[in-house]
Amino acid sequence: MPGRMIAVLAVLAAGWLAMSYWGAFEEPSLPAQTQFAADRLPQEVKVPPFDGKRAMKYLEAVCAIGPRMSATPGMKKQQELLREHFTKFDGEVKSQVFQAKQVTQKNAVEMTNLVISFPPRRDRRVIICCHYDTRPIADQEPDPRKWREPFVSANDGGSGVAFLMELAHHMKELKLQVGLDFVIFDGEEYIFNKDRDKYFFGSEHFAKTWLNNKKDPQYLAAVLLDMIAGKDAKFPAEGYSWAQHPELVREIWEIGRELRLNVFQQRIGGRVLDDHLALQEAGIPAIDIIDFDYPHWHKLSDTPANCAPEPMEQVAKVLCTWMQRLK
Repeated sequence: MPGRMIAVLAVLAAGWLAMSYWGAFEEPSLPAQTQFAADRLPQEVKVPPFDGKRAMKYLEAVCAIGPRMSATPGMKKQQELLREHFTKFDGEVKSQVFQAKQVTQKNAVEMTNLVISFPPRRDRRVIICCHYDTRPIADQEPDPRKWREPFVSANDGGSGVAFLMELAHHMKELKLQVGLDFVIFDGEEYIFNKDRDKYFFGSEHFAKTWLNNKKDPQYLAAVLLDMIAGKDAKFPAEGYSWAQHPELVREIWEIGRELRLNVFQQRIGGRVLDDHLALQEAGIPAIDIIDFDYPHWHKLSDTPANCAPEPMEQVAKVLCTWMQRLK
C-alpha cells in the first residue's frame, strides 16, 4: 500500500461524514432495492471450511522466496508457484504481460498480471483481487540505512495471495451462479521514490484491457484484498469504496454483522488510493477490504510472524456467503 496515498479526512469534514455516512451505514437492513440487494438469494448458504492455518503456510511459502519485486527472479519464482498451484485446482490461468516504465527508472520492465478463472465460460462474473509484488525499499523503517535490506512484505504483498491459494481448495464446494476471477496485480509496489513514482501499473493495465475488450466479460463487482492477515486486524469500510459503491459495501459489511464477525467494523474509515480505483474508473463496481492500522506496514517486520489466520478466515466467511447469494 502506498504511504502517501492514505488521506485521512480533516476533522470538520470527518465530523460531517460521521453524521451522514455513519448514520446511513448503521441502518440495520439494506434498502429495499439496490443493484446488489436485487442479486441476493434469500436462502442460507453453506460456507466451506476455509483453513486459516493452511493459508498461513502458503504465506510462509511465498515469503520464503524472499523479496518479490516486479521483473525480478523472486517474482518469476512466485509466478511459477502460483501457476502450478491454481492449475492443480482446475483454475484457468492466464497471464497479462505488459511493459511498464517507472518515472525514476531508466528502463521499462516486463510486468505480469495473473487472472485465474473458475469456471471460465460464464459471462456474468465477480472479481477477488490483490497485488503480489513487493516494494523495493522498506521506506517506513526509521533508519534509512535499513531501507534496502531484504523485505518480504508478508501482509502487504503476500496475504491476498495466500488467501486466494487457500480459497482455490474450495471452489468445487462453492455453489456459485456466477463466474469468479482471481486477479493478481503486478506493479502496485514498484516504487523507488514515493513522491515521484507512479503506482498501480497492474490494475490500470487490467482495466484498460477490459475496456478494450468492450467490457467483456460482464463484471458485477470486484473486491480488493489488501493487508488482510495482520494480527488484530480491523476492517472499517474504506472511504472511496463507500463514496462510489455504498450498496456493495453495505451488502458485504452487513454479512459481517450478520455473522457477528468483529473484524468488519460498522464504520467508515479513511480514503485510500489503491488498486480498486482503476477498476472503478473503468466502470467495475469495486471496493477495498483493508486494514488501515497495520503497524508493520512497509517495515522489515512485515513478516509471517506478525500475521494471523483469523482475519483471513473471517474475510473468507463473508466473501463466500456473499458470492453464493449472487444470482
